[in-house]
Amino acid sequence: MNLNLKDKVVLVTGGSKGIGLGIAATFLNEGAKVAIVARGEESLKQARDQFVEMFTIQADLYDEQERERVVKEAVEHYGTIDVLINNVGGSNGSTTAETDLTLFHEAFELNYFSAVHFSKLVLPHMKEKQAGSIINISSVFGRESGGKVTYNSAKAAMISFTKSLADEVIKDGIRVNGVAPGSILHPSGNWQRRLEENPEKINQFVEAEIPAGRFGTVEEIANVVTFLASEKASWVVGATINVDGGQSKSNF
Repeated sequence: MNLNLKDKVVLVTGGSKGIGLGIAATFLNEGAKVAIVARGEESLKQARDQFVEMFTIQADLYDEQERERVVKEAVEHYGTIDVLINNVGGSNGSTTAETDLTLFHEAFELNYFSAVHFSKLVLPHMKEKQAGSIINISSVFGRESGGKVTYNSAKAAMISFTKSLADEVIKDGIRVNGVAPGSILHPSGNWQRRLEENPEKINQFVEAEIPAGRFGTVEEIANVVTFLASEKASWVVGATINVDGGQSKSNF
């Protein structure tokens, strides 16, 4: 299927490894122009070595001024931004009672406020063209209990924000959607580390919790993201789509 993404300018946050890099690579395969941003210089170098046509930006995405610089550099390099993928994220803390309040603030700054801020920063460029796509990478645990409470809460907020912004800007030709991955196995992820530490326990988890009987792959997430960014998904507005092999217990 031709997704008509050739020469579209795509910005992927948290794009130097894992799901973010997989998304960037899939857009490149569709002929898009891709900029990725991440904090780690080494991972950015490795991504650039693998995909020489990719534009890389090093930045600390906890910082508002750094986020502003990222968008400025991407626009200066490519002239505009057609597609924004809010992928950067991470988890911290443990239970609510045992997690310091500052960790909740940190989780929301990275997982949620960065997505809100980047969206606000790219909207003027998209409104000028009356076209654009914003895709927020949340999690099935944004809809139900599971994982760290700080992460769950921030991803739940992201899903709500996705619908709210989508309804606000569709009149300007801008579509906002989300993808909620289930458990995805990739070399730099937590599931790979856990599998190496205790394969029996993790294999039992897969058997009990994932109806498809295996972990998902980065490519399976990236394929859905690129479709949502394309004209083929023109009537998908404000949706957050589970991509999880049936793992989620929710029915919406």
